[in-house]
Amino acid sequence: MKCKSLISAFLFLCSFQISAQVYTEKIVGQKNQELKDSLKIAEYPYALPIWGEKVAQKGYKLPYSAGLSLNYFWQDSQIIISNLQVGFNNGPMHNLDEIVRFDKSSVEAGALTIRPDIWLLPFLNIYGVFGKSNPSTKINAGIYIPDADNNWNEVANFSTKANFSATTFGFGMTPTIGIGGGWLALDMNMAWTDVDALDKPAFSYVFGPRLGKTFKLRKADQNIALWVGGFRVHISGNTNGNINLSEIIDLSTAQAKVDNGLAKVSENQEKVDTWWNGLTPAEQKNPGNIAKHNTANRALETAGNFLSTLDGALSTANSSSVQYSLQKRPKDMWNFIVGSQYQLDKHIMFRVEVGFLGSRTQALGGIQYRFGL
Repeated sequence: MKCKSLISAFLFLCSFQISAQVYTEKIVGQKNQELKDSLKIAEYPYALPIWGEKVAQKGYKLPYSAGLSLNYFWQDSQIIISNLQVGFNNGPMHNLDEIVRFDKSSVEAGALTIRPDIWLLPFLNIYGVFGKSNPSTKINAGIYIPDADNNWNEVANFSTKANFSATTFGFGMTPTIGIGGGWLALDMNMAWTDVDALDKPAFSYVFGPRLGKTFKLRKADQNIALWVGGFRVHISGNTNGNINLSEIIDLSTAQAKVDNGLAKVSENQEKVDTWWNGLTPAEQKNPGNIAKHNTANRALETAGNFLSTLDGALSTANSSSVQYSLQKRPKDMWNFIVGSQYQLDKHIMFRVEVGFLGSRTQALGGIQYRFGL
């Protein structure tokens, strides 16, 4: 089964944390006194950032006020799906949350992005994000039903991997502060990923605090920065969509899986009825037995109704449609990041960053050009 409708729901995980590691630095120390004094008397030649001249005259060294970055970002992240509802041909929606279980589903995405930015204030950088990505999603899921002993068994399963293309656009800001080569940056951005299979673009919010140190090299304005930090992703919880049934089901095996599932549902329902009817009146009043009986009947009814509806839709699979609704989230909100940037001069910088720990792995590489504005 090619579950494209579900796959497309996960493209929100193409989230970006791509602010450059330049910052307004407070010049301190006796060996830097000459530089500090020169900043105080030099005329600041650019319109941005606002109050740039006043800040420079107080002994702060400012980066060039505008920049353009080209970045490649890769990410592999596990995802959690809940409140799954599916319907066919605009009919009733079936809530499958109780009977469908997902196992280590994940999204992998590579994205090429362009990021223009300006320093609006001496300690605040704002930027835009424009990107093209090629995500691929792996989904492993099964339909489970209970028996008379409340043991849940799988009656049908599917596993798939599919590739897509998507467009992302967004904006962000990075408050920073730097003193004597040490610095703190709080990157945050909002992005929307546009995919045809979704009713609307998927929204994501990224927060990435980083703490680092910049080490000067022999040549003027040449340095290497190292940092550690975190990467936190928040995404909009609800996803709705509509897609053709023939695009998400392998028609060569679907009917056999549905027939087998319906047979197992009928078999388990008979076992549950036999167990319940074999209880004494006192045992049937036992709260534990009542709960087990109600749970089994509810799950079996849900599975039976869903498979019966799917069975009917398969008879006209080429013209049938599937409507879906679900909630999704990354398995882990946070992961750890480390990174480095080599600054050739005040104009050109090269950056690499990797993220790991938890259920998300990521890597970023980029080049930036800065200029005065």
